Amino acid sequence: MPSRSAGRLLHGLGLLAVFAVTVFPTYWMVSSSFKTQSDLLASPPVWLFTPTLANYADVFADQKVVNAVVNSLIVAVFSTGLSVLLGTPAAFALARYDFRGKSDLWFWFISNRFVSPIVLALPIYILARNLGLLDTHLVLILVYITFILPIVIWIATDQFRSIPKELEEAARLEGASQFAIFWRIYLPLGLPGIAVSAIFGFIFSWNELLYALVLTRRDVQTAPVVATSFMSGYELPWGKIMATGTVIVLPVTIFALLVSRHMVRGLTMGATK
Repeated sequence: MPSRSAGRLLHGLGLLAVFAVTVFPTYWMVSSSFKTQSDLLASPPVWLFTPTLANYADVFADQKVVNAVVNSLIVAVFSTGLSVLLGTPAAFALARYDFRGKSDLWFWFISNRFVSPIVLALPIYILARNLGLLDTHLVLILVYITFILPIVIWIATDQFRSIPKELEEAARLEGASQFAIFWRIYLPLGLPGIAVSAIFGFIFSWNELLYALVLTRRDVQTAPVVATSFMSGYELPWGKIMATGTVIVLPVTIFALLVSRHMVRGLTMGATK
């Protein structure tokens, strides 16, 4: 019994340490966004301070930041929505049908995640320039779809495979069409996995910096690109940088909370039959 109690204590301390290491950077960013520049640069660090909203006032008074957040929201919503719209029927076909080239198609979807994004940056830039798509929402949406779509297909296919085939057979006996089977059976039961893939896709498109930096100039700069523009000069506005970072993280956090009830089930549903 003493050894079991000691093991539980060590387990709890380990979880507490992991939680602290994970949460502390976010806490430091959010708390720093309410500090003045003198409090931010104080040594040793100031833990008790009088909060100020001046940094957020500066952020929202800067039209460049507001436009960047709107651009990020447009790109993230459309790229995630289109990826889910295209990926779920493809995942259903891969999970329930046998056809020629299925294994090759499946490998092609998965292998897209093996390629480093920086390898494709120059070819995509040249292609976008030749097509006149630089500094547009469309080019970012199309690029992000190519990275999000394999994630959606990967997770959703595993979800659909875990759904008993007997449900589909029973629906066929009742005269249900193929679309009705997908819409009324597979889509609701596979919703947890679809939600998880949507979260991953939204986070990727919201936080992505490389392609947003290469393919945009002024009109369609996203929030991460604008945040990096503060990192210049001799005196960095750390309060404004932290406030901008908090504003960038907030939509992703809200989106994750809205679909959080599906996350655990979606990540584990396909692990067991």
